[in-house]
Amino acid sequence: MRNQTAVTFILLGFTDDTRLKILLFVFLFLSYMLSVSGNLTIITLTSIDSHLKTPMYLFLQNFSFLEVSFTTACIPRFLYSISSGDKSITYNACVSQLLFIDLFGVTEFFLLAVMSYDRYVAICKPLHYVTIMNRRVCRNLIFCCWAAALIIILPPISLGLSLEFCDSKVIDHFCCDASPILKISCSDTWLIEQMVIACAVLTFIMTLLCVALSYISIIRTILRFPSAQQRKKAFSTCSSHMIVVSITYGSCIFIYVKPSAKEEVAINKGISLLVTSISPMLNPFIYTLRNKQVKQAFHDSVKKIASLSKM
Repeated sequence: MRNQTAVTFILLGFTDDTRLKILLFVFLFLSYMLSVSGNLTIITLTSIDSHLKTPMYLFLQNFSFLEVSFTTACIPRFLYSISSGDKSITYNACVSQLLFIDLFGVTEFFLLAVMSYDRYVAICKPLHYVTIMNRRVCRNLIFCCWAAALIIILPPISLGLSLEFCDSKVIDHFCCDASPILKISCSDTWLIEQMVIACAVLTFIMTLLCVALSYISIIRTILRFPSAQQRKKAFSTCSSHMIVVSITYGSCIFIYVKPSAKEEVAINKGISLLVTSISPMLNPFIYTLRNKQVKQAFHDSVKKIASLSKM
């Protein structure tokens, strides 16, 4: 059995057209910088502002960290490939990229489910919120999200380490993704493919079920509120999270509901690019534009920086 760690893959990317590559580079670079700066701003604000020390903002802080990590695991390497023309990636680098992308992505799904449970407790059990969602419970829930993601992704990735690559080393993607890697392997990949599908479906169904049940209870509770003002305020506290959930789950549905075999690769690459670049960029804008507390914390921080600069 040959040493597979000596294998070097070729990531095809999207196009070899110079003008399109320049446009793609500018688009990805700007979206990546906005994503990192926006999410780091949320992480900073939720760390330093005393009004943002509630469980909701602790979860948001961790979600922003996951968004930065998720896009960083993929986009900078692709930007380097576009600018240098070097499409090669070593076996170890490819496995590491696959591991981190899957870890951050799966953890996001579990964290979104936890965030929906937090909103359920806040609206349906407001008198017990402080007791139920104390800081120790929140930390344990965040730890469980990471642990669950590791438990789910490690078995198929561990089996994938034994794959052999004989002739083709060309991965028809812009990053190391499980599906195109399995397609070029000359080993029997049936078991791994079934495990990947099972893990993806398990993660998707479990977290979506949790989100759906939480929001069914939330909507039923809100509709029983006596005044329209109370209902509007309750809905506004959930609106940002509902938008992020819709974007995340909607993009996954587009990836896995495939129109045809020929269009599968192109659509997967396109949706994956949007998921790794646009979604992390939208997250801070969604939460800041629709959240008065975050906007107020941002304005207060700007005022403090401005006053310090004048001294």
